[in-house]
Amino acid sequence: MEIIRLDDLSLEQRQELCGVKEENLRVLEKLYACEMVCRDNLEIKDIAASKLIKLKEHIKLLIELLKNEHLDAKRIIMTYNSLNEASLEENLSSLKEVIFYNAQNKAIRPKTFNQLRLVNTIKKNDVSLILGPAGTGKTYLAIVLAVSMLKNNLVKRIVLTRPAVEAGESLGFLPGDLKEKVDPYLMPLYDALYEMLGIEKTDSLIEKGIIEIIPLAYMRGRTLHDAFIVLDEAQNTTTTQMRMFLTRLGSGAKMVITGDPDQIDLPLKNAQSGLVHAAKILEGIEGIGIVFMQNEDIVRHHLVNIITKRYEDDLRK
Repeated sequence: MEIIRLDDLSLEQRQELCGVKEENLRVLEKLYACEMVCRDNLEIKDIAASKLIKLKEHIKLLIELLKNEHLDAKRIIMTYNSLNEASLEENLSSLKEVIFYNAQNKAIRPKTFNQLRLVNTIKKNDVSLILGPAGTGKTYLAIVLAVSMLKNNLVKRIVLTRPAVEAGESLGFLPGDLKEKVDPYLMPLYDALYEMLGIEKTDSLIEKGIIEIIPLAYMRGRTLHDAFIVLDEAQNTTTTQMRMFLTRLGSGAKMVITGDPDQIDLPLKNAQSGLVHAAKILEGIEGIGIVFMQNEDIVRHHLVNIITKRYEDDLRK
């Protein structure tokens, strides 16, 4: 039997670590193929030596998490996957990184090591391409960084855009004026801004033109200086649209392009995605960063990770 000492934890922290009716321990038992009992310390039985090393690191990471958030099965699985991607030290550093405090004064932090890489890549480069599955925080973290830079006067405005036509649908057949036509496509961008700034502050900044949310087609002919520009759902751009967008970059501007290459909805069959093409031809250019997020970085409900993997497996058959 192995012992992991919990001397530095309060009774409440031990209860949080173990979970209600020790449900967190049951998750760890499945991950490490062992038996665990929590008394004053953690008692571990029937575990392979190689797995014990990782389990001890995992417990250290979970104890650090206890300082800032609630532990549940999803978070335990996420940290397990993240330890497969990076060292304990790298994962601990991601937990200490606070990007922004939202409208509810909640600290926004990277939840996986790849999310920390995403944040650092955007900070370091003028142009960043972030590719990966839905739910990995690509657009959300880009908008968090955009708001943070605006608040710190590092940019003068934020421009958020998406291709307005998806899955072959045409705006001309939708009712209403331009705003009413495109707002449903842009709603995920509004949602992130509302969480960061609150509804009133967001609407005020939009009214003043400091935050602009527009369809990609309306970017043509513009040069954007001192702006943080985010193109979301970029897998649904053509190579021509992507070239047009990239050349909007002005002095003092930062550009982030996000998308999921597995969810391409271009209306023409065999049309090449501008996002996929750009990731190929822009690799290795100084000032341009490219990050590939993984299923393990999905921060939505833990079932989203499983569902995504099943669909990928089915497509390979």
